[in-house]
Amino acid sequence: MTERSLRLERQLAFLLEADKVKQVVRRNLLSDGSRRESDGEHMWHLALMAIVLAEYADEPVDLMRVLRMLLIHDLVEIDAGDTFAYDTDAHADKQARELAAAERIFAILPDDQAQAYRALWDEFEERRTPDARFAAALDRLAPLLLNHASGGRMWRERDVSALQVRDRNILIAEGSASLWERARELIDDAVARGLLEAE
Repeated sequence: MTERSLRLERQLAFLLEADKVKQVVRRNLLSDGSRRESDGEHMWHLALMAIVLAEYADEPVDLMRVLRMLLIHDLVEIDAGDTFAYDTDAHADKQARELAAAERIFAILPDDQAQAYRALWDEFEERRTPDARFAAALDRLAPLLLNHASGGRMWRERDVSALQVRDRNILIAEGSASLWERARELIDDAVARGLLEAE
């Protein structure tokens, strides 16, 4: 095999591995409440959100970089699984599980792509750039939107309070003050409608 064909084989192997993200079931329901969403659906929805809502980023962002982050950030859940946002026990080892997954999954790629995508994943996790902060803001906003639209069922089933939702989602403000303002309105509305426990 030539070096180019070996490279292609590694890229195709990565794409087949990434396909498993469609099988990772998240805790959030679809907006109509009919079923839980997959990580693949979540990542697609975030990419669409980035395209539609890019004008609300507080700082200039490179939309293509934001999209790349959003399309790879949850690949680690192939190994680590989805961790419910309000489960403190499950968060105890979340970082270690996800780091191990990142090492394995990105290493499938050719070395140059493995390093580039791993660096992009790290950047997203650390929220150290405007691109990463905006991507992370969207990643927090999406479940909030879905929970609100689906009647707050997942919040109610787990006795999640408005304070927990505010604390979890305040980092939306790091990427977009406008989106955080709208998120706060959704939380207030959820409390008023009994979809979310008052603080």
